Amino acid sequence: MRAEPAELELRLKYRFHDAELLHRALMHSSLANEIRTTGAEAADNEQMEFLGDSVLGFLVSEALVRRHPAAREGELSQQKAHLVSAAHLHGVARRLDLGAFLELGRSEEMTGGRAKKTLLVDGLEAVIAAIYLDGGMDAAREFVTAYVLDAPLSVDEEAGTDIQPAVTNFKSALQELAKGRSLPLPRYTVVREQGPEHAKIFTVEARVGKAWSHQAQGRTKKVAAQRAARSVYEQMLGADAAAEPPSGAETAIGT
Repeated sequence: MRAEPAELELRLKYRFHDAELLHRALMHSSLANEIRTTGAEAADNEQMEFLGDSVLGFLVSEALVRRHPAAREGELSQQKAHLVSAAHLHGVARRLDLGAFLELGRSEEMTGGRAKKTLLVDGLEAVIAAIYLDGGMDAAREFVTAYVLDAPLSVDEEAGTDIQPAVTNFKSALQELAKGRSLPLPRYTVVREQGPEHAKIFTVEARVGKAWSHQAQGRTKKVAAQRAARSVYEQMLGADAAAEPPSGAETAIGT
């Protein structure tokens, strides 16, 4: 059964002036088509999804340029691709439990539509459009910043596995960035293992040459390495490409 939209507004931290916009953003075509067969009018969320995709792309681009004024176009494009990827947006939608609020027809309801990646991503983009139409670009910017750009590393409570906020492979992204700057390829070292066998925490260090390094923790070596790679990647991306970073720079273990 679908949860009440008022609960979603609390999760979004945004109260709609026009509740119909949120209603439309959550309306999947499967239900809209069912309604139309009765002779009634119903608008699905496909146009909202289209608009939300554009609003999201603009706001992510704007934020990256502001945060990394010295970064090259290719580096910004790669970071943007991470943030607007279906994998990342799926994680955002799941943290909001967006599937519980979608308005679905019988066919989608019966086939697990509330958990389908495509429906969740499309719904999230439609919600972004609804916020934009209801509250303007500032409201949309606030939401995208909090939930897409600054999405924290979290734990998937159902599966018990770590989820990366920008789920794209940061180890690969860091390798490409190092190559592009003619730096040594990244190296990864397991610094320590803590805890009992069934609940180990691994600390992995990612290092690019002598200048860039970071240590991070995770439930698996793979997750810890991805987290460490992400931090080094973002350090390098945010630094002035023309300035040499301080030798031996270290940062605290990631949380």
